[in-house]
Amino acid sequence: MTSDPVRLGVAGLGRAFMLTLPAFQADPRVRLVAAAAPREESRTAFEAEFGGTGHATVEALAADPQVEAIYVATPHQMHADHVIASLEGGKHVLVDKPISVSIEDADRMVAASRKTGCHLIVGPSHSFDAPVALARQMIESGEFGNLRMVQAFNYTDFLYRPRRPEELRTEEGGGVLFSQGIHQIDMVRLLCGGQASQVFAMTGAWDPERPTEGAYSALVNFEGGAFATLTYSGYAHFDSDIWMDNIGELGAAKNAADYGRARAALVGLDADSEARLKTTRTFGQGALPAHATRHEHFGPVIALCDRADLRLTPGGVEVFGDTERRFVEAPVGPVPRKEVVDALFDAVRLDRAPAQTGAWGLASLEVCHAILTSAESGTPVALTRQCGPT
Repeated sequence: MTSDPVRLGVAGLGRAFMLTLPAFQADPRVRLVAAAAPREESRTAFEAEFGGTGHATVEALAADPQVEAIYVATPHQMHADHVIASLEGGKHVLVDKPISVSIEDADRMVAASRKTGCHLIVGPSHSFDAPVALARQMIESGEFGNLRMVQAFNYTDFLYRPRRPEELRTEEGGGVLFSQGIHQIDMVRLLCGGQASQVFAMTGAWDPERPTEGAYSALVNFEGGAFATLTYSGYAHFDSDIWMDNIGELGAAKNAADYGRARAALVGLDADSEARLKTTRTFGQGALPAHATRHEHFGPVIALCDRADLRLTPGGVEVFGDTERRFVEAPVGPVPRKEVVDALFDAVRLDRAPAQTGAWGLASLEVCHAILTSAESGTPVALTRQCGPT
């Protein structure tokens, strides 16, 4: 029945799953029925809390008849194989961003979705956040004239949080572009209509102990004339959440006592010890995120239109018009990441695709690669695989 909860399996019980678990627990439209994870203790913990079946492989999960859809939350470099196995098993798929590391893998994933007729959704990303959707509606309404420019920037200590070795190797999806930049790219593409045409960028790789890109700035042109600037630093000491009402990325208030804690935890650790530290944030060992009182966000975003500038906040959108200034609230409901569950439920039960399809995820991944290519070559890079939101 169209009202029945989606029977969801999970591939990967690491940090990505932990961040989305509160949404699955709180939303009655989802029921966790199975999981796949290589660590037996993780599977046992899942079965103890949710029942269902813990599988040792994603292929076994994809063959489980109790599963209708699979959330692929494994490391980036594993996405293609796990998504394709899930699709070929007849399951709809929600794959954590980015869709994959390579364009070729993303092509294979999109092709598998089309061949099987199963939906492929790429997320969660911050393009699902309610204030982003609200700003997009305001822009599309035409009330403020044409969108001319978007500025998005974010400063965090991302590169100094516990990392597995591959998360510090660009070729395996490490660095800030694939894990963090994809959020910014998704948000800006959604606001600007999706059809980016050209990228000019610079990147920074400034710490030889963490040999991957930790910062970037990019200028992106869009069909229709709008352009956007995207800046991110994962080396930052300054925390741009100060400009977001002191609300953290996941929607909870920041604790000033936590300043510097991430860097301090890494002092004296070798690579193996750091990887073990990261496992303490996984299912069965780590704590759930703090309760969110506001919407999630990814740093300051300002959309500049002919007759107003729109500032996205964790509570909604602040409108700076010609003669008035007002705030349009995006109400916060009891379920975190509700918009992600909306997309999953609508795809499985109503055959309705969200904006963030596999093709959308491929287009955002193309921008990631274009930033890296432009930074290396010192020249603009033309984009050829872009699409608008469905």
